[in-house]
Amino acid sequence: MKLIPRDKLLDFDEIVEQFFNTSQDMGESRSGFFTPRVDIHERKDHYEVSAEMPGIRKEDLEVTLEDGVLTIEAEINQTIPQDEDSRVLRQERRYGKFSRSFNLGEGIDENDIDATFKDGVLTLTVPKVEHKKPVSHRIQIH
Repeated sequence: MKLIPRDKLLDFDEIVEQFFNTSQDMGESRSGFFTPRVDIHERKDHYEVSAEMPGIRKEDLEVTLEDGVLTIEAEINQTIPQDEDSRVLRQERRYGKFSRSFNLGEGIDENDIDATFKDGVLTLTVPKVEHKKPVSHRIQIH
């Protein structure tokens, strides 16, 4: 399994925007779209993908698998106070759409992927497929 992120390696626009906007985190654009932080571990019989999903409810998460691409998506909306007597002095929490995609490649069991969500962390267990060694045998010539 490759688990290759489908994000752009060098996004020139993102690099320029980061240079001029130092208060903005990497991977986050002005549009509110950003990628969750992910850890990927390989185990003997499976891969484990853990994604931080701060402020996301389990009901708002969507994990899909299409054409060998695993995608994790969610959206968190900002609640803006409607009170005229208040104003935002500082805003560091993230709002918007979370999205992250990976090419799974070969050697995994796409039908048996398990997902759990606890304490703001989504954990996906992606089982490996046992590769059978090719059988060697003699072919009779007639």
